Amino acid sequence: MADSRVLKLDGVHNFRDYGGYDAAEGARVKEALLWRSAQHGDASDTDLERIHGLGIATVIDLRGPSEREAKPCRRHPDFAAQVLSHPDETAGLALHTEAADGVLSADEARAAMMRLYEGIAFRPNLVPMLRAYFDVLERADGPSLVHCVAGKDRTGFAVAMAQHVLGVSRDAIVADYLLTQSAGNIEARIAAGAVQIRERHGNIDDQTIRTLMGVEEDYLVTALKAVEDRHGTIDAYLADVLGVDAARREALRAQYLEG
Repeated sequence: MADSRVLKLDGVHNFRDYGGYDAAEGARVKEALLWRSAQHGDASDTDLERIHGLGIATVIDLRGPSEREAKPCRRHPDFAAQVLSHPDETAGLALHTEAADGVLSADEARAAMMRLYEGIAFRPNLVPMLRAYFDVLERADGPSLVHCVAGKDRTGFAVAMAQHVLGVSRDAIVADYLLTQSAGNIEARIAAGAVQIRERHGNIDDQTIRTLMGVEEDYLVTALKAVEDRHGTIDAYLADVLGVDAARREALRAQYLEG
């Protein structure tokens, strides 16, 4: 389903269904309820029509106010979904932009991304949005969409947590995370990120840009290890930090699993 889960759009990158995976005990995550993407500021009219057709009821925008002001999401004329966002900065900058500060090579960019992923689960203003994200999933009356700027770092971590709750295997969670490297128009996504990064940090070379705009298995593994080092297990982090205890995990599985 790797290709079929991707909605190929003109100006919205990394738009895909993160359901459809096998879960524990022969169950499967329902399709067409759980969507993820990058920002929608460059959406074409055709994109808006296609997204509108998904019937999305709730949007969780993980960007901070400066990011939302810099690139407001375009909406369909009949857009009626509830939009949740945080009044303060959830990352200061998108992680790929933050990581670009002072880097001179692709290796330095990768090291910067690794450092940022060590703390992604504990960012003070991102944690409330992750809590709100799970609140939305639990009470959702229809499909939901979670996104940030590039739909790969903050969104990638949020989705990994949701998939873990639903009983998706670690291998499948990592594979879904890595679809950023192949979902949709990759070159257009990298080019859009390059403009943003170079506007703030100057003429960074193309290979470094590609590193900043990509994802690697080690990034997500680093984030998960930091969670496990601090809390013992992912489930303990979910309960202690995000308020998703065993009862809520079971409720979410009842809602989103089939078979």
